[in-house]
Amino acid sequence: MSRTDINLENTIVGITPRDDRAAKIAQKRWDSIAKPLHSLGWLEDVIVRIAGAQHSPQVRTEKKILVPMCADNGVVAEGVTQTGQEVTAIVAENFLDERSCAAIMCRMSGADIRPIDIGMATDTPRVEKRKIAHGTKNFAYEPAMTREEAVSAIETGIRLACELAEKGYCLIATGEMGIGNTTTSSAVAASLLGVPAEEMTGRGAGLSSDGLEKKISVIREAIGRWDLTRQDPLTVLSCVGGFDIAGITGLFLGGAYCHIPVLIDGFISSVAALLAIRLCPAVEGYMIATHVSKEPAARRVLSELCLTPALDAGMCLGEGSGAVASFPLIDMAAEIYHSMSTFDQIQVEAYQELK
Repeated sequence: MSRTDINLENTIVGITPRDDRAAKIAQKRWDSIAKPLHSLGWLEDVIVRIAGAQHSPQVRTEKKILVPMCADNGVVAEGVTQTGQEVTAIVAENFLDERSCAAIMCRMSGADIRPIDIGMATDTPRVEKRKIAHGTKNFAYEPAMTREEAVSAIETGIRLACELAEKGYCLIATGEMGIGNTTTSSAVAASLLGVPAEEMTGRGAGLSSDGLEKKISVIREAIGRWDLTRQDPLTVLSCVGGFDIAGITGLFLGGAYCHIPVLIDGFISSVAALLAIRLCPAVEGYMIATHVSKEPAARRVLSELCLTPALDAGMCLGEGSGAVASFPLIDMAAEIYHSMSTFDQIQVEAYQELK
């Protein structure tokens, strides 16, 4: 598919399931390595998953990138955050100066970083612009975006994933920056899962008890206004979502289309993963869960995705920090998978699967 042909419909049609044969070969390789069966847990599982996603047991992990989708959310006008929208642009620029947590972690793990302005309220001098609009509308009063804007933002993520595939990237980590995006994510998750807003909403980057009640109330009223528990995923996204969520959804879809594993970061990223799976179930085979956020709904969303994360470290920073923290684990797993001796090579009887 050429870049001019890239759209949401063509991408969904073109996504094939992960390669189970490659995954089985990878698992057989693990079982032949001179160690107790399944003793590396997630480290083994992630390599098998990557093999299936890459459609090859010759797993590649050497070229990695974090893509933080940066966007602002009109709902911040309702007092659902502790800080203002100006912080989004500041942190987005900091990604490029290695002055944000995720950027420093990328340097330490040997990963590239490519922040994208997909909908920031403020234009910045250096962050790559793929802007759909200068932030979403305030969903307390009107839909956050039009359906056309939602599709356009998803397609932006798809195109970016395809570009990264052309550049030879083996793994894509999803990240985000956008004040108010735990509000949008909670609203989307509550709508898609049919769970009350109070069970899916936390304090985000830091809210008082009164602020949290306001946040829950805004989400609950919006879900009721548009009857979102009965709507399709694109309607939910356009009514209460954010451009960052939509762009990450596109990264998952584009990664699956190009056979590139895409790492789920925390809560916001997992909600985008849920949207992607609701649009195309086969995408699940190309996703890697990295950590579970402290946000109240994080475990619930991962459970819905049927994915097991590597880390439970009490993190809730966002930016892609949990995904990037998993890169060294993946690299170590790949090195063992490719380099360690087999039972045959050291002339030791192999472990047998017990029943």
